[in-house]
Amino acid sequence: MVGRLRTLMIALAGASAMAAPAFATDLSITCRCVEGGANSQMAEWIKQSVIPGFEKMKSESGEDVTVTLKEFAGQDEQLTQQQALDFSTGAGADVNGFDGFLIPSFVEAGLLKPLDELAGPAVNEWEGWDHISDGSKQLMSFDGKVYGIALGTDVRMIFIRKDLFEQAGIDADSWQPTSWDDLLDAARKIKEAVPDSSPLQINAGVSMGEATTMQGYYMLVLGADSGLKDENGKWIVSSPGILDTLNFYKTVYLDEELGDRRAQLLGDGRNRTFANFRDGKTAMLVEGDWFYRAVTAPGSEFELKDRDNLMTWKKMPAREPGAGFSGQDFVTISGGTGFVLNPNTDAPEEAWDLLAYMNSKEQLEAFQTYQARIRLRDDVGIPDSPFLSETSQELLPLTTARPNDADYNKVSAEVQRMTEAVVSGEMSPEEAMEQYKAAVTEIVGAENTVSLQ
Repeated sequence: MVGRLRTLMIALAGASAMAAPAFATDLSITCRCVEGGANSQMAEWIKQSVIPGFEKMKSESGEDVTVTLKEFAGQDEQLTQQQALDFSTGAGADVNGFDGFLIPSFVEAGLLKPLDELAGPAVNEWEGWDHISDGSKQLMSFDGKVYGIALGTDVRMIFIRKDLFEQAGIDADSWQPTSWDDLLDAARKIKEAVPDSSPLQINAGVSMGEATTMQGYYMLVLGADSGLKDENGKWIVSSPGILDTLNFYKTVYLDEELGDRRAQLLGDGRNRTFANFRDGKTAMLVEGDWFYRAVTAPGSEFELKDRDNLMTWKKMPAREPGAGFSGQDFVTISGGTGFVLNPNTDAPEEAWDLLAYMNSKEQLEAFQTYQARIRLRDDVGIPDSPFLSETSQELLPLTTARPNDADYNKVSAEVQRMTEAVVSGEMSPEEAMEQYKAAVTEIVGAENTVSLQ
């Protein structure tokens, strides 16, 4: 229930009249996080650090505030559906875990409000803004207004199983692919050396949702000097880059069977790809840094034993040197997840106080002890994590971001359908691109699309 506010009448001992009412506030937080399950470290941080710290801070200022974490064990898409229902009916938690790319569509539907409109001037007076760049603010913004705060950002790369490379006679430490051909050549050698392996995993299909768009399609299409939009802000609906990307998928999953094709089509396919890597069936997996800091971390479901000896990482190459987005040799993309306020909260000022406290230097430094990652605040470092320090330094200068557009979610869904049509063998790359062109044109209007030659 949204910020249930209860009023307690406190009787003074020996007095015949009641004292002035004192208010106690109940707040709740929800996120896709379950202690001992998905995003366990986040759940632990909220329950063990954020909640007791916030309640103590409020108590010391004379306020009675109780905070509850509502753990959500479903998939990202299921949480999004639940939040859309909650926000439209006045239900749900006060503070909600949220992916920044969803903000435009929720705003257009009237399901989110800017932080300062909801919680007042305290939002703009928050000390944290001085430590968050304007670019980082945009991860949870739309149309010039801020709707939430991202806990951090991320980068994407190729994760490597060194033992499988060794079996194929490739030195994983010195190997750095500079083209798609290099990726395919390595995959072929590994497949020959380990016939029952699925050497290369790059996400495709509908069941993987946004992971297909970000970890799969984007990492390829950026390498073909393209993206979802052109420099004029029009959606690219057909291009040589899109066709090259789809043909790469076809080579990997159909023509040469270098990847686990079934995993792209199953409901639990993404977890299957994690298991494939853990179990030594996949040698190259294109994923975000979350794969290191959470998926393969000690104690996780897909923990990789002896991880730092068995696993390394490589930059994702463009199709060929210089052929990538903005003429780059290597590409990556970043997103941002964080928290927003329920537009129907009964206690907007207190909910903002909680959100601000979660993003204080003190609490983000505490979070780093649970899960070190790239934080938005420039006064919060990455402790004891050579991996994250190295990858962020190497990849952030190369990164770009998803379009901040209300139609993005719908277009992303069409990307997922397009890749699935190819990987399933239902359509040729040319046919799938034509279907994508028709679908996106219907979504955004022909005047907002472009076909490149």
